[in-house]
Amino acid sequence: MSISPFLRSPFTDLTGGLVSHQLLDRCMVQEGRYFECLEAYGLDRGIKKCQHLYSDYHECQTLTKQYKRFLAMRSERDKQIAEGKLKGDQKYVSPRVDSY
Repeated sequence: MSISPFLRSPFTDLTGGLVSHQLLDRCMVQEGRYFECLEAYGLDRGIKKCQHLYSDYHECQTLTKQYKRFLAMRSERDKQIAEGKLKGDQKYVSPRVDSY
């Protein structure tokens, strides 16, 4: 994981903000918490101490857990359709609005 550039110049300082999530992106809060933790502990110790914040930030970026949940629900629905438990209009019924 590389956080600071190998060669630092005014150009890297100007363009460094282009790859962050701080401009009202959905991962803005997680990224801010992670980088505040890194700033508090320093880069070397912060990578170990702030691992839990990095995992939250990484999940926000990649959405891997959400995608795995989606695949599990889809496979369960397909399994119930194959077993005959869901028939007709019940195959693809959306959940109730307050079920979340």
